[in-house]
Amino acid sequence: MNLYHMLDVSCIIINYNTSTFTTEAVDSIFKLNDDSKLRYEVVVVDNNSELQDYINLQEALNQLGKRPLKLIRSEVNTGFGGGNMLGVEHAEKARYYAFINNDTLQTTEGILLQLFQFMETTDDAGICSPQMLGENSNFRVTIDHFSSLQREILRRPLLEGLFPKTYLNRKIEYETPTKVHYVQGSFMFCDASIFHEVGGFDTNLFLYYEESDLSRRMLVQKKKHTYLIPSASYIHYKSKSIKKNIDIKIEQKISLLYYINKHFGGFQRWFLNTYYVIRYFFTSLFKPKYWPLVRVLIKGAPLSESIRHKN
Repeated sequence: MNLYHMLDVSCIIINYNTSTFTTEAVDSIFKLNDDSKLRYEVVVVDNNSELQDYINLQEALNQLGKRPLKLIRSEVNTGFGGGNMLGVEHAEKARYYAFINNDTLQTTEGILLQLFQFMETTDDAGICSPQMLGENSNFRVTIDHFSSLQREILRRPLLEGLFPKTYLNRKIEYETPTKVHYVQGSFMFCDASIFHEVGGFDTNLFLYYEESDLSRRMLVQKKKHTYLIPSASYIHYKSKSIKKNIDIKIEQKISLLYYINKHFGGFQRWFLNTYYVIRYFFTSLFKPKYWPLVRVLIKGAPLSESIRHKN
């Protein structure tokens, strides 16, 4: 492949019925990176939004002027992983992919160049991310620990207290590039070749755990780590296209149990599923809204119960 004709970065953003946020996110990328010497593009994937939202998105993006910008429309909602993989299919060949949520705003001048330079000079890096900020530019937790039986049952604070080197304190404001288990999927700057070598995002995961799964595969298969880069930052408005309800809670548990089975085997999946059946059965006695979750867990939380199959 001729590296001279390869882009440095392809930014991929998914829109789902939030065209205003998407347009602002794209605009912030261009504004804060136009002066850099990077060769980059932005690929926007519309994940089967309502027609009017898609039309609004088309019109708004056209008003940004002549830019290295593509808009792709999916005929079905393929979720986070599937939408990003569709974006990858339509992206130009690039050295890196920047998977960026549409409810974000860039806050660091030349942020793509900064992340690019870090990755180019850090041999064991597969993924990096800027520090995530809240709507008021306040600190927001960006890193997390790989999901496992012990994390789900013992919980994060206890593990961070008992094993601080393995389970880094998520709520500390780090000052230098730091190796972490994984970063939030709202901004993931990935080595494109390693991304493809490990198979990209697992599209069986419709929502949740896609970033954890990807980082774990990069680490296990390729010995490539994930880093937090505190000197760069972005604002994340947090899940503007996802309405929290019991269906989302069910989806989270379906994804988690799939993830546990994939990385740790059937016994751990069965054990955790049984734990959740007991836990949420008693919860549902006081909060009946959890009965649908109990029903799905009793069935083993199969992928066939995912929102993907209800689209």
